[in-house]
Amino acid sequence: MRTDARAGLYVHTPFCLRKCRYCDFASSVPNEDFRAAYTERLISEIRSYTDKNVLLDTVFFGGGTPSLLSAGELGGIMDAISSSFRLSPLAEITAEVNPGTLDGEKLGAFLSEGFNRFSIGLQSIHEKELKKLGRIHTFEDFLEVYNMMRSRGVGNISVDLMFGIPEQSVESFGQTLSFIKDLAPEHISAYGLIIEEGTPFYSERDSLKLPSEEEEREMYFLASSVLSESGYSHYEISNFAKKGFECRHNLKYWSLEDYIGVGLAAHSYFDGAHFSNPKDQAEYLSGVQDAHEKLSDNDVAFEYAMLRLRTSQGICFDEYKKRTGLHFLTEERRELIDFYKARGLLLCDERRLALTTEGFYLSNTVISDLL
Repeated sequence: MRTDARAGLYVHTPFCLRKCRYCDFASSVPNEDFRAAYTERLISEIRSYTDKNVLLDTVFFGGGTPSLLSAGELGGIMDAISSSFRLSPLAEITAEVNPGTLDGEKLGAFLSEGFNRFSIGLQSIHEKELKKLGRIHTFEDFLEVYNMMRSRGVGNISVDLMFGIPEQSVESFGQTLSFIKDLAPEHISAYGLIIEEGTPFYSERDSLKLPSEEEEREMYFLASSVLSESGYSHYEISNFAKKGFECRHNLKYWSLEDYIGVGLAAHSYFDGAHFSNPKDQAEYLSGVQDAHEKLSDNDVAFEYAMLRLRTSQGICFDEYKKRTGLHFLTEERRELIDFYKARGLLLCDERRLALTTEGFYLSNTVISDLL
């Protein structure tokens, strides 16, 4: 592993008060013994990077529910980060928060540790839809947390929304969009519900009253049009930002830049290699880690193109050539590009290739065909 590198750091917090009905993330309701053992193992893993001389310009605490961390746990983890890495004074430091788990004292702890960006998991303004999802918070909880952050001077807030919720309508999703765009957070994510195997929703999938495929499609395009008209750039398939407030950490993923993941099930891409931690709690606590898998030139070409096509900027052909040594516009691809351009799914000139909004919605098909 090389030294003197610039990277982002992802810190996984697998603690929850209760699992949401759609969630298949590596998280659980912990007992005190696991919390203590996990925090100790996490700090140990962070300290294993002490001699790498890595400069962090983004840090992202995800979960699970990072806002369940106590001030002591948070301080211990941040102390390990600051002593094991070089932290840029301009670093973007994000924490995901559940509105049902954050109060003024805990927000103060995050702010005192240098956090300058918060991602609030709202999903919907409608109580019925929140209950269907198994969320532990109310809409009023969200408003209280949002206003508290603003009163404390937080100037970079992201709000997570979800569409395709059981019994959700295009109209109710439109009401959520309208309220949130008027609230004017700097960043909004809008994710379509996916029924994942092993979740309560999966076992109930035959009885769930889900929106139709056409309704879900309408919700996606409604999000794009409403938010774009309100000054948000649709800069990635599921993400919208005011100018200058794109999530710098997530942009590392979509540009195949270096990032290090620590904690349960965390993934890393560093120095041209992928590696990850186990999802099994006992394995993680015992120190097991996957072997580093060096990406081949073809792997890099595939992953870089696939990830860049998730963004509105798409693939810059000169940058692709610089990163991979290959030309993207092969004859075979030109025919496919012409096919999808004619159907309004792609934009392409001599400099770059990008998906349209319609192409974003059908990205799995288009990207699979192109790559």
